[in-house]
Amino acid sequence: MNRGIPMSWRLPKRLLDFSAALAGLVVLSPLMLAVAVAVRATSPGPALFIQDRVGRRGRLFRCAKFRTMGVGAHAQGSVTTAEDPRVTPVGRLLRRTKLDELPQLWNVLTGRMSLVGPRPDVPGYADRLQGEDRKVLELLPGITGPATLLFREEERLLALARNPRAFNDEVVYPEKLRLNREYLESGNFWRDIGYILATVCPFLTRRLGWDLRLGLGYGEFFARMEREAVRY
Repeated sequence: MNRGIPMSWRLPKRLLDFSAALAGLVVLSPLMLAVAVAVRATSPGPALFIQDRVGRRGRLFRCAKFRTMGVGAHAQGSVTTAEDPRVTPVGRLLRRTKLDELPQLWNVLTGRMSLVGPRPDVPGYADRLQGEDRKVLELLPGITGPATLLFREEERLLALARNPRAFNDEVVYPEKLRLNREYLESGNFWRDIGYILATVCPFLTRRLGWDLRLGLGYGEFFARMEREAVRY
């Protein structure tokens, strides 16, 4: 992490990332193998989709996910809606369950990503940030985080807009940026633990009221984004 981020957060965050990613890769390796076989067996092409993403300080890194679209589909654009025909049937399941993200544990293990942080963007978004907004690049990109959790039905929201690209660029991305700036300013090790629990045990965190303490009031947030989507 950047020197501007307190050691009281930086060091335990890295220790958590390394230990959890290593354990996850070991424990989940049978599941990851099964997913890889399913992807290869149901559509032509490799099991993994590897793409350049914008990382800490704007540096590009190679980010791996299980492939959810046909080969070459990403050349048609990076905005994906809920009914996008480019997504394969198996890919649709992987996206809904977030299993396509599992290979990113390797990026976490090697220090290019964190468990919690802003989602790694494709070139053309985060690398063009200006002024105060560039501060979010002090953070390693993450698998989960406040923006990821609040936009967990992002593809459904994009499908509501007549112009998904404009809605993404003018509403969704700026809102994610705001959430990521807030995370940078108020984040700490214990909030990271909370976001991880909200990711793996969403029903428990809602039942205990932890989601509201973390600023994850999903119902109100989704309704607001839904109203914005229909305007586009």
